[in-house]
Amino acid sequence: MIKSKKAKSAKVIPVTEKQSNFFLSSDELMSNESELFSREGQLSCDVFQTRDNIVVKSTIAGVDPKNLDISVSNDLLTIRGYREMDEEVNEGDFYAHECYWGTFSRSIVLPQEVDQNKVQATLKNGVLTIILPKKYKTTSIKVKHINE
Repeated sequence: MIKSKKAKSAKVIPVTEKQSNFFLSSDELMSNESELFSREGQLSCDVFQTRDNIVVKSTIAGVDPKNLDISVSNDLLTIRGYREMDEEVNEGDFYAHECYWGTFSRSIVLPQEVDQNKVQATLKNGVLTIILPKKYKTTSIKVKHINE
C-alpha cells in the first residue's frame, strides 16, 4: 500500500509589473524607467560555433523578412523586428493570449570577432539562421624539432 502525503497549499506571491517584465530586451533595461514597461519582446536564441563560424538560430515564425533588421557592430549582433497580427481581436474575446505580437529585439555579445562583410542570414520554416564567419580562425601549428 502506498501512502500519499497531503499536499500543502501553495503560497501565492503577487507579481509586480517589474517582475512580469523581467524578460525585456537589453535596450529597454538600459533605458529610463518609463520606457521599461513599453512591452517589447525578446527573442530566444541558440548561439553555437562550428570550426569556421558562429551560428545564431532563433524561431521567429510569422515574421515577414522585410520586418527584420539585423546588424553587427564590433562584437555585438542585434536582431530587431516586428510581428504583425493579421486580424484585430477584442481583448475580452481571447481564451488564451500567449503569442507575442509587435516589436521585438535581441542583442548578443559575440564571443569573438567576425567578418562583418560575410555575414549571411536566412529564414526557413520560421527559423532565422545567422552565420557569422570567424575573423581569426584557429589553426594548429606544428613544431619542428631542430637537431643541433
